[in-house]
Amino acid sequence: MRRRVRKFTVASAQYAIGRPKSFDDYANRLAAKAEEAAGGGASLLMFPEYGAMELASLFGAEVEADLQGQIGALDELAPKVDALHLELAAKHGLHILAASLPVRVPERELPVNRARLFAPNGRHGHQDKIIMTRFEREEWAIGGGDGLSVFETDLGCIGVAICYDCEFPLLVRTMVEAGAELILIPSCTDTLRGHGRVRVGAMARALENQCYAVVSPTVGKAPWSPSVDINRGAAGVYGPPDIGFPETGIVAEGRFDEDMLLFAEINLDLVSEARRAGQVLNHQHWNEQPGADLWPIPPVRTVDLLSDEDYEAHSYV
Repeated sequence: MRRRVRKFTVASAQYAIGRPKSFDDYANRLAAKAEEAAGGGASLLMFPEYGAMELASLFGAEVEADLQGQIGALDELAPKVDALHLELAAKHGLHILAASLPVRVPERELPVNRARLFAPNGRHGHQDKIIMTRFEREEWAIGGGDGLSVFETDLGCIGVAICYDCEFPLLVRTMVEAGAELILIPSCTDTLRGHGRVRVGAMARALENQCYAVVSPTVGKAPWSPSVDINRGAAGVYGPPDIGFPETGIVAEGRFDEDMLLFAEINLDLVSEARRAGQVLNHQHWNEQPGADLWPIPPVRTVDLLSDEDYEAHSYV
């Protein structure tokens, strides 16, 4: 297997919820984002949680105002959305984490909030949100996913913790135990408190696992939408405040509430060095916590997005 890239640029979208008039309108906007990311030297472009909810505008006022109606309409549109991302990933040589959207799956009673990762070689995989917020549980009737995945890519091993999931240490630690050095955190929050919780969660996960955590939020107002009407946040790229990283652990942050792409360099060799010889060794010392030995590491699906033909997918247990 050839040596994978250890240093690359990520473009994290602060994505303003729009109101596209047609699918082509939506596609053209995403194409412009992909072109901007590739033009800025990015190898990875990520979009936020529930960013695709703007597509509900294509189905008229009745669906726009109906939370459950939106889920059904977007579920039918999902294959077309995926095909668009596959095309953009191949055209621009990008790995793209698409904006999540609710989808129905045969084995689940409730729809799930699914993020999909597309590689430029045409391979793709998904991660469902595990832990639902109160709004998702009590008003939207969206259910949690049934397991965790990590993605073996040409850019290294990547995990995805959707918004609220990043606030639970064991979820991210499970991905890290499976090899993840980079955690992508697509988010959708409607208050500064919500943004603060995701930001603190991302920074804490980067600290304790000595890895990168990248946040991509929705921004702006969409008063026509009952699901994503108010959106507050800023993109962020975080690492452990240790040797090789900024002293604050903040690699880069965007301008609050502005529609933009945040570019930052990811250097996975810094992750390896911090874990090996950092000023502190949180990653190594995790199991020294009282009770850590009582935590059975759950199985993780390893999704093969590598370009190498001879790569054999494997699972960590």
